Amino acid sequence: MIQPTKSMQNFFLLALFTAFFSVFGNTQIELPEDKVKATFSVQQTDCEAFLVATVKIVPKWHINAMKLPEGSFLFPSSLTFKKSKNFELLGKVVEPKPHYMRDELADEDLFFHEGTVVFKQKIKILVDEPFTVEGTFEYQTCNDVKCLRNADYPISLKIKGCQIAVAEVPTPVIDAPTDVENQALVSADTAKNNSTEKELKSSKIDNVDKKGTVKDKSLWKIFILAFISGLAALLTPCVFPMIPMTVSFFTKRSPSKAKGIQNASIYGLSIILIYVLLGLLVVVTNSASLLNEMSTNPWFNVAFFILLIVFALSFMGAFEIRMPSSWVNKADAKADKGGLIGIFFMALVLALVSFSCTGPILGVLLVGTASQGGGEALLMGMFGFGFALALPFGLFAAFPGWLNSLPQSGGWLNTVKVVLGFLELALAFKFLSNADLALQSHLLERELFLAIWIAIFLVLTIYLFGLIRLPHDSPLEYLSVGRSLMGILTLMFVIYMIPGMFGAPLKLIAAFPPPMSYSESPLGFGGGGSSSSVSSSETVEGMELGPQNIMVFHDYDLALAHAEKVNKPLFVDFTGHNCVNCRRMEQSVWGEPGIIDILRNDVVIVSLHVDERIPLPESERKVVELRKGKMMSLKTTGDKWMYKQLKEYQITAQPYYILQSPKGEDLGNGPADYEHHSKPKDFNNWLKDGLKELDKKK
Repeated sequence: MIQPTKSMQNFFLLALFTAFFSVFGNTQIELPEDKVKATFSVQQTDCEAFLVATVKIVPKWHINAMKLPEGSFLFPSSLTFKKSKNFELLGKVVEPKPHYMRDELADEDLFFHEGTVVFKQKIKILVDEPFTVEGTFEYQTCNDVKCLRNADYPISLKIKGCQIAVAEVPTPVIDAPTDVENQALVSADTAKNNSTEKELKSSKIDNVDKKGTVKDKSLWKIFILAFISGLAALLTPCVFPMIPMTVSFFTKRSPSKAKGIQNASIYGLSIILIYVLLGLLVVVTNSASLLNEMSTNPWFNVAFFILLIVFALSFMGAFEIRMPSSWVNKADAKADKGGLIGIFFMALVLALVSFSCTGPILGVLLVGTASQGGGEALLMGMFGFGFALALPFGLFAAFPGWLNSLPQSGGWLNTVKVVLGFLELALAFKFLSNADLALQSHLLERELFLAIWIAIFLVLTIYLFGLIRLPHDSPLEYLSVGRSLMGILTLMFVIYMIPGMFGAPLKLIAAFPPPMSYSESPLGFGGGGSSSSVSSSETVEGMELGPQNIMVFHDYDLALAHAEKVNKPLFVDFTGHNCVNCRRMEQSVWGEPGIIDILRNDVVIVSLHVDERIPLPESERKVVELRKGKMMSLKTTGDKWMYKQLKEYQITAQPYYILQSPKGEDLGNGPADYEHHSKPKDFNNWLKDGLKELDKKK
C-alpha cells in the first residue's frame, strides 16, 4: 500500500491507488474482560420472575448471538442456571433480535449483538423461603478482524420466596418481553453507539491475498474511496460536458426554478439508483464471489491483468469501449416520454453513453469492493460512485450561476483520461505480479516489475510535459501550472523508484512490488548489503532467504526441530505471497532498529504461506473437518498452512504472528497482527513481551 511521506501527501496520481488497500492502527492486546460488562438483576412478580442479564459491549466489538448456524466456528453466548428444587425454568432465554450478515467468502451466516443487549430467563418460584439462583453468562467477543478467547461471568441472584406457592394459588402471568421491550432497557448513551451498523468481517479475504482477511475496510471508507473514483470519472470527456448541458436542459424546460431543481434532483437520484441496481445485480447473481476470485486466484489475476490492459489502451485513445447502440437507442426513446420515467431513462442514457469512460473505473471498483467486503461493501461502493456522479447535477441545478465558473470542455479532459490510462496500465502489472507470486514462476521478479513501472511513469512524465501526443489530444500551446506540477511530481516518483533496482527498500510503495527476496539479486546489487545476516554458519537445510535478508523456514516441523535444537523461540508467521499488509510489515516494521536484531538473532522464523500453490505429496492430501459439517480439502502446501491457522487460532487474517517456545507451546503474549502492531514500537513491545514470557517458563 502507498504510504505517502509528508512531502508527497498531495501526490494525486499515487493517491488513486490507495482505493484498494486500507490502513490500521491500534496499540494493545485486548482481553475479553475489557470489552464486555455484564450486570444481573431480578424482575419479580409474586411467584414468577425474570432473571435479567444486561450486557454492555464497547464500541467496535460485539458478542455472538445465542443461536448460531450448525457447524459455526464461533462460540455462542449462553445464559445458564444451576438446577434447583426452588424454581422451575419457564421456556428458553429471551434474546433480542441479533444483527445478521452473510459472509460469502467464509461461507458463514453471522449473528451478533452490539452496544447494550438484555437477555431474560423466566422462572417459576416453587418455595416460600428466600433462596439464591446461581448461574453463568458465557460469551465470546469479536471485532471485524478477530475473536478473543471465550469468557464468562458468574451469576448469583437473591430471589424472594413465593408466599402463596404452597397453597398453589394461581399467580399473574408475566408475558415474555418483546424485542421492543428489551431495546427499551438500553441506555441512551449506548443506544447511540448502536445507531450505525458496524461491518463484521470475521474471516474476509485480503484484497490481493488467496486466504487472507481483508484489511479493515469499513463501509464508510469504501464509500469515500468509491466517491473519489466517481469524482475521477466526472473529469472525463464522456461525463464532464454533460453537466452544463443536462442542468441547462432541466432549468430551461421547467416552468419554475423550483421545478427545475426538483427534476434535476430526481435525475441525480436516478443516477445513484442505476449504479446501486447494477451492484445489486452483481450480488443477486452471486457474481461478487466471482469478482473476488479475480483478486485471489492467480489465473483470474492474469485475466484481470488483461482486462486492465484493455481498459488502459481504451483510455489512451486506441479504441473506445461502448455499450451496444441498440441499448442506448431504446433508453433514449424512453427518455423522450417525460415525467419520472422519462427522467430515469435520461439518467440511464447518461450511464450507457459514458460507459467508455466510466467502465474501466467501474470495473476496478467492482472487483475491489467485492473482494474486500462482499455484497454489502459492493453496494456501498456503487452508491458512493453514483453519488459522486450525481452530486454536480443537483448542485448546479440549485445554483445555476456556478456553471459560469466551470472550466470549458477541451483537451484537458482527454489529458485526464490518458493519465488514468497510465495509472491503470501500472496497476495491471500489480495483478500480474500477484499471479506470478502465487505460482512462484519467477517471471516478474522485483527488478523487472520496477523497470516496468519506471518506464510507465517516465513516459507519463514525458506526456505531461507535452513532448509526446496521443490520439484525441489537442495541440498544446503551453504548459499549465497544474500540468507542470503534475509532471514534476511524476518525475520525482520515477527518480525515487530507480534505487529500488539496486536493492533500496522503497518503503513508499512497499506493498506493490514483489518483496526483496523475490528478485534476481535478493541481497542487493552485487550481493552486498545485509549478507552478514545469511552467513553459512547460520544456514541449515530447509532455510531460504526471507524478508530483510533473514534466513527463514517454510516448513513448520523443520523450523520447530531447529528451534528446539538451538533453544530459541519459534516465530510463526502466517503470511501470503499476495498479502499486501504482509509486505508492509516486512518492509516497514521488521527492519526497524531493535526489531531486526531480535528477528535475526533471538528467534527462529517460519513463514507459512497460506496461498502457496505447491501440491502436497499424495500421502498428505486429504479431506479434513474444520468443524461439524464444514470440510476442507488439503491439496496444496497453502491449504495445509491455512488449515493449521484455522484449526488452532480460528482466524484467517494475514499477517498473523505467534511466538512459541522451543517445544511449540504458544507464549502468553498473544498473537500480533497488522491492525494492532503495524507501528514498530508496538511490534517491538510484543516481541519483548514474548521473550519475557519465555524467560518465565525457564
